[in-house]
Amino acid sequence: MAYPANYRYTKEHEWVDAKDGVATIGITDYAQSELGDVVFVELPASGTKLETGKSFGSVESVKAVSEIYAPASGEVIESNGRLQNNPEIINSDPHGAAWLVKIELANPAELDGLMNSKAYEAYIEAKGKEASA
Repeated sequence: MAYPANYRYTKEHEWVDAKDGVATIGITDYAQSELGDVVFVELPASGTKLETGKSFGSVESVKAVSEIYAPASGEVIESNGRLQNNPEIINSDPHGAAWLVKIELANPAELDGLMNSKAYEAYIEAKGKEASA
């Protein structure tokens, strides 16, 4: 899987695509593959304030429930309603149609601390080596 070069990534496996003060947030291909078949997604309503590093929702699969953490602070301006009836989109298109929320960034500079695609790929490769050691 090629991770989009214009996105930023967290160690908790969220991605962020920021443009003009608005950040679109989702979970990575690595995260969805670790979860397995996604069966339910819980997302915040518009107007919810997110705080960096705090949980704002969850993704439930046949194997586990995983919290989703805010990679940046801001206010939710839109949640992806398609995921309520079609959570499996996360498995088929994690970096596109399966975005979770769009937020108005409180401090765009918070994104500077996140990994670029090359650093994220190196991070998950190192995690794979740890797991097999």
